[in-house]
Amino acid sequence: MPVIDFEILRHIPLFSLLDDQELAALAQQLDQKTFLAGQLIISAGETGDTMFIVQSGKVELFLQDSIDEHVTLSILDPGELFGELSLLDKSPRSANALAVENTTLLIVDGHDLEMLVRSHPHAALDMMSMLGKRVRDANLLVRDRVARNVNEVVPPSVNFGEKLSDFLTSLAGDIRFVYFSVAWFAVWIIWNTRIIPGLEPFDPFPFGLLTMVVSLEAIFLSLFVLISQNRQSARDKVRNDVEYEVNLKAEIEIRGLMKQIETMQQLMLQHLAVMNNFNVDQQDKLAAHSESSTPVVPPLTRQ
Repeated sequence: MPVIDFEILRHIPLFSLLDDQELAALAQQLDQKTFLAGQLIISAGETGDTMFIVQSGKVELFLQDSIDEHVTLSILDPGELFGELSLLDKSPRSANALAVENTTLLIVDGHDLEMLVRSHPHAALDMMSMLGKRVRDANLLVRDRVARNVNEVVPPSVNFGEKLSDFLTSLAGDIRFVYFSVAWFAVWIIWNTRIIPGLEPFDPFPFGLLTMVVSLEAIFLSLFVLISQNRQSARDKVRNDVEYEVNLKAEIEIRGLMKQIETMQQLMLQHLAVMNNFNVDQQDKLAAHSESSTPVVPPLTRQ
């Protein structure tokens, strides 16, 4: 186990109030581990009984949602911790952790945490504040990721007028209403034109009562249609806003993917350069070793 300089712990907020003796005792208990950029630290669902503190580098906390989309929860800087939930409730990991760059972590197990909290009770408050920040970030992420529902933003009809307008508008827009109107007009006209003997007309030609009824029907239907169109316009406005938000999020996701691809390309080039230098050094060492171990044969001289 590598020896950790306790002066490093002094710059971490969780240990900032410990004295030198407590820092030295804690430094002897902690483990240290280094991860390369792009290396997975923990996976969601695995069991864990330790938490991690970022000593140097950066760590991304992320998860895969129901549609297998990469969702970044947080980017942790030096001094921040993660994995504390599994340490506290003994449950599987709730998220993945990835080293964004070459990262050094301090590993804290249950015994280390118990010793820390006993000697420094304020450390529990520091952990609670970090957990609260994590919850607030998750709330903001959920609020920004979820697209609005038009039917929820514009509520359904609540009063009698809106319900009546929606009902009559849907009724007048049905082809069966046209068939009913044609049949009704035909019966009215036949009744009042003495085509059928024995039927006494109640609205003789030019059908003044029919004209008034049709005019009133057209006026009221027009008003109800205008009311429904106003509510539909509100829905269309919200729908346009939702489409804009979806397009904007898609553009941001595409830019994020392009950035990740560029980062992966740079990391691969860096790793290949390191491997190439390592291979060259190994070849030079082998060549030097072979030259030193080859016996020198003296030239033959003619007698």
